[in-house]
Amino acid sequence: MRIRVNKWIAAVACCLSLPAIADDSVTRIDIDSTHPGATINRDIYGQFAEHLGRGIYGGIWVGKDSKIENVRGFRTDVVEALKAIHVPLVRWPGGCFADEYHWRDGIGPREQRPVRVNTHWGGVAEDNAFGTHEFFDLVELLGADAYINGNLGTGTPREMAEWLEYMTGDSKSSVVEERRKNGRDKPWKVAYFGVGNEAWGCGGNMRPGYYADLYRHFSTFLKTPPGARPKMVASGGTGDDTRWTDVLSDQIKQNMDGISFHFYTLPTGEWGDKGASTGFGEEQWISTLWQTLRMDEFIRSNEKVLDRNDPEKKLGFYVDEWGTWYNPEPGREPGFLYQQNTLRDAVVAALNFNIFQRHADRVRMTNIAQMVNVLQAMILTDKEKMVLTPTYYVYDLYQVFQDAASLPLELENAHSYQLGKTSVPGISASAARGKDGHLYLSLVNLNPREARQVAVNVKGAEITAATGQILTATAMDARNTFDKPQAVKPIRYTASADNGTLNLDIPAKSVLVVSLR
Repeated sequence: MRIRVNKWIAAVACCLSLPAIADDSVTRIDIDSTHPGATINRDIYGQFAEHLGRGIYGGIWVGKDSKIENVRGFRTDVVEALKAIHVPLVRWPGGCFADEYHWRDGIGPREQRPVRVNTHWGGVAEDNAFGTHEFFDLVELLGADAYINGNLGTGTPREMAEWLEYMTGDSKSSVVEERRKNGRDKPWKVAYFGVGNEAWGCGGNMRPGYYADLYRHFSTFLKTPPGARPKMVASGGTGDDTRWTDVLSDQIKQNMDGISFHFYTLPTGEWGDKGASTGFGEEQWISTLWQTLRMDEFIRSNEKVLDRNDPEKKLGFYVDEWGTWYNPEPGREPGFLYQQNTLRDAVVAALNFNIFQRHADRVRMTNIAQMVNVLQAMILTDKEKMVLTPTYYVYDLYQVFQDAASLPLELENAHSYQLGKTSVPGISASAARGKDGHLYLSLVNLNPREARQVAVNVKGAEITAATGQILTATAMDARNTFDKPQAVKPIRYTASADNGTLNLDIPAKSVLVVSLR
């Protein structure tokens, strides 16, 4: 059998002086296409836009009078890029910002909206030019659904209830008529509604039981017309703490469809000195991957709690904040959380997707932090310039898994990648049957120095070839910049099967998604 691999990949392998792959080094993957599992909810690939730094202002919203090309005030280049990856869901307005956001500040004529101080992120003036109407205008431009986070921390049940009525109501009430006066006749669709955010921290420093009481209190008054009710989300825990999931799933028996969870990947695991986004060595490459793979154990431990308290699996487990978090970029406002995005971030994103897809029966929605110019962003902007990040391209590759049926697979001889005392699996994989009926396989090579050969067999299907795209580069911190915006991007990948077995050559530090035909 002869593998047909793009010449560019071969050139990368040459530059890295990769050793020949011995027969006993082959990783084996067996996919069972006859027993599909849970549907991989499209909302697993959701995005997050918070009022933070240049995430919205300048990153998404520039206003109709801007010299930057825009559509109804939104950057045309950003909108088109996000549409291209079929963003299914956008979470807004926070984050920590949500629990100090009063929705009436962001409606009505923009010149009459009050100016507030964003106390969480940089202490900058917030002029509320981007509010409820602008947000829904954005998601409609993208063809996405809306995830609204309500203000539990400094708000009231009435304020939260009236915001939901403002968005979804179809009556002649004063609140709904106010929306019509502001230019929107028909109600909007709210897919998810979160009652507060990080109640254990910036949302109020609460204990789980106290928050559970508040959730029951507030959610009692969150009412919509028939058929317009969003999935209701309770603010859950973080890291290895399962108390929030336990208390909420045990004490809240109505008006709750899911529990949120937050986890950020820090190369060092320390908030005081997280590590740099670029210029890192292999030690922080592997430590970052080890840290992000903890997501699997966190999900498993919370699933055990949910299976005990919710055996019918009515509740979803929503990882609505996740991604990499590094030290502030030198010379930039620390509170704006702007960071460069490299091939390492792409590998982190793909590893998390493979984890989420394995837990698709419970993990039904996630939101990476964040969409533009903040933390692990899809897009970076600088005035009129825009660049797509390696993470953006992983979202592009994984589009085929939206609403696909997950398939069980067995991974043998994955060849652990080890540096010093730290060890991680050498290969990560996930398989599914897409909505188009085709079989798809994602593979991640975590090793930054060694290529791998993977032999793939599929039960219930005759595979003759694989066609897709691969993302890789020579440097661990390879990145796209405004001067070199296409330094890291996917390229075409093809391979042919021999006697029913498909052998795939996977370069070091790469992400591959292929269709199996």
